[in-house]
Amino acid sequence: MKKLKLFFLFISLTWISVALAQKNEGIHWKNWEELETALAEKPKPVFLFFEADWCAYCKKIERVVFTKPAVINKINKNYYALKMDVETKDSIQFDGLTFINKQAKTQRKGVHQLPLLLVSRKNQPFSLPASLFLDKNFRVKKRVFEYYTSKELLKLL
Repeated sequence: MKKLKLFFLFISLTWISVALAQKNEGIHWKNWEELETALAEKPKPVFLFFEADWCAYCKKIERVVFTKPAVINKINKNYYALKMDVETKDSIQFDGLTFINKQAKTQRKGVHQLPLLLVSRKNQPFSLPASLFLDKNFRVKKRVFEYYTSKELLKLL
């Protein structure tokens, strides 16, 4: 009987630890292909986060804000999330079009077409960090070009 109790205790603890690990696994980031498929199957608002290796505020948002359980839960429950390195040289297929990093040919790394298209502002240079909040029809609702706390992000969401 003791062995049976220990077995059930072991199974229960294992199940609890797996559930906690899944709950705290972080934001479910999608790539562009996954995002397009998800939007076609079940439209939902979209949160886009553009970053670069050299952007200190981007790294701080990832380390401090995107690790908060309230932020993770809110984004995973209500949004599709996509994080993109703006200097990627990858070709990206989205909405029947191919986007590339044209600037990489003339600059050391350059900024990819997609972030330039989505986060450029009239008469202002491209800057990071950049976050976009889009509705379920992929229309921009808000653009944010600065560091934010988890509390501020939850208000924006």
